[in-house]
Amino acid sequence: MRSIWRTRRDIGLVCLADGLVGASFGAIAVGAGLPIWVPIAMSVLVFAGAAQFIVVGVLAAGGNPLAAMAGALLVNTRLIPLGYSVGDSFGGVSWTRKILGAHLVTDESVAFATAEPDPQRRRSTFWLCGVGLFVAWNIGVLGGAFLGGRITDTAALGLDAAFPAVLIALVAPALRDPLTRNTALLGAVIAVAAALILPPGLPVLLALAAVVPAFVATKATT
Repeated sequence: MRSIWRTRRDIGLVCLADGLVGASFGAIAVGAGLPIWVPIAMSVLVFAGAAQFIVVGVLAAGGNPLAAMAGALLVNTRLIPLGYSVGDSFGGVSWTRKILGAHLVTDESVAFATAEPDPQRRRSTFWLCGVGLFVAWNIGVLGGAFLGGRITDTAALGLDAAFPAVLIALVAPALRDPLTRNTALLGAVIAVAAALILPPGLPVLLALAAVVPAFVATKATT
């Protein structure tokens, strides 16, 4: 079991990376000609980095706003199964708490929460990571938006690799289990193959099909 101090340290590092990427998003959005309030409002109300980058990218390229929204919604579809996996971490039964918890569902908050076998620690870890990421992201976006167009290329700064590296580090311990490792490998193969022919967002969703053989294997052994 991960120590609580190590978990908090790792959450802090993820929040730092989140803030840096948020700063780049804010700067790119304003540099693309959007009013400063747009990336700020989007970050508070949407709070989904990949979807926000898609919207800004499509609008900056002169694309249709409806196409931008459709792409963002498609990418965010992956959060539906993630939300179910941590639904018990929201705590309480009030709709306010459920809505707030759903808003804080991210790849990182789910990864940290599901790594905790103890229900109480699972719940506290989810909220700590979710709130921390929300605050860090919005502070970063606010700062980046005021910087304007000074940061125009996240790839040149290596910020585009920050989250993939963090997620790999988070899931690495779980890959010691053969079933989990094989499922992850199958999902990766499906996603990479699908990315050659399908638009962004669909390969990730299609990769969820790798869970089916794992589910069947689990049922066969029980």
